[in-house]
Amino acid sequence: MLSRRRGAPGARTGGVAARRGTVGTRITLLYVSAFFVSGVILLLVAFAFSSGSRTSVARPPGPAPTAGPADAQQQLAALQEQMAAENADQARRFVWGWVIALIVMVLLSLLIGRLMAGHAIAPLRLITEVTRRISADSLNERIGIRWPNDEVKDLADTIDGLLERLEASFTAQRRFVANASHELRTPLATIRASLDVAVAKPDPAASTVALAARLRTQLDRVDHLLDGLLMLARAQHSRSEQTVPVDLGELVDAALRDRSADVVAKSLTVTVGVAPRTMVRGHRPLLSRLVANLVDNAVTHNENTGWVRITGASAGDSAELIVETGGRVFDQAEVDRLTQPFERLGDERVGSSGLGLSIVSAVVTAHCGRLRLTARPDGGLRVAIALPAPSAPAPSAPASGPPAGTGRE
Repeated sequence: MLSRRRGAPGARTGGVAARRGTVGTRITLLYVSAFFVSGVILLLVAFAFSSGSRTSVARPPGPAPTAGPADAQQQLAALQEQMAAENADQARRFVWGWVIALIVMVLLSLLIGRLMAGHAIAPLRLITEVTRRISADSLNERIGIRWPNDEVKDLADTIDGLLERLEASFTAQRRFVANASHELRTPLATIRASLDVAVAKPDPAASTVALAARLRTQLDRVDHLLDGLLMLARAQHSRSEQTVPVDLGELVDAALRDRSADVVAKSLTVTVGVAPRTMVRGHRPLLSRLVANLVDNAVTHNENTGWVRITGASAGDSAELIVETGGRVFDQAEVDRLTQPFERLGDERVGSSGLGLSIVSAVVTAHCGRLRLTARPDGGLRVAIALPAPSAPAPSAPASGPPAGTGRE
């Protein structure tokens, strides 16, 4: 049963904001603390020397006063009190002058320390920005710090060397997959031709015909596996290919037409709610394979008399497509691994290649989209993809973070 309705997309997946570090703040605080402690020590030393000095009163020259001893004692006491008050006042002005100067210098050192710390960690910020931007599709980028020639440059050079080795490893791996898939087609074609020759002989033995039928089935599985490996390698190298506007609704209709016989055989109820003109920008053959894999996954690994719900709509600068199926309850930890090649859920997937969702993940990543796979609480799986709309600016790198969520094969 196949019905169509207008549907709304599911909730959009959000990003995780990166947490900023505090190296510059720590360097600034260390600089200000060292300056403050040095200023306090200098203040204490200066105050200790100044407090040890005393102002002495010299006896003025001339004849001795004619007053008696009592008057002389009173005059001497008054002079001592006056000098003590002047010394105390001078000491207070000295201390407050130093304290104010220390506060001003601490504030000034805070500004200077911040500027110096920012200049010192500028290469680290560059390293962080470049390494955060680099992904599996942009391993050719390098940090390339040339100055200053210090430990930070050594760190940048080490990361550049690591990126160079990773690029060589990724390139060799993808080249091997593509070359091996192509090279294996020749012996497979030879084996298939030999089977056809053996069966085409007059009055072939029944055992030969049965064996040929079994071998053809296995050869078909190997061909399907090689097609998947070639498509996976192509998806991982597709960022330089020309992109065009593509209607997801048309791709869904085409995929359902190709699997209509299987839908009827399993008595599946398929509900399609893709809004008209749900457009994305990308490489049409790869996007067609992406949608075909999602539909094939939902139909092949579904229960008899089960259901499939496909919804999609544009949402701002992207478009979403969601495929949901019913069935048994799955463990989210197992579902999260389905985007890795050859991962399967349960024994019922023995006949599958295990590349379906790996190809989906590679195509989504190549188009700078998002993929979320979720085990539905009431059973079954939900796979949601978000791809850039034609009006959205082309991003320079795929979305960060590993794909999460549900799906099959």
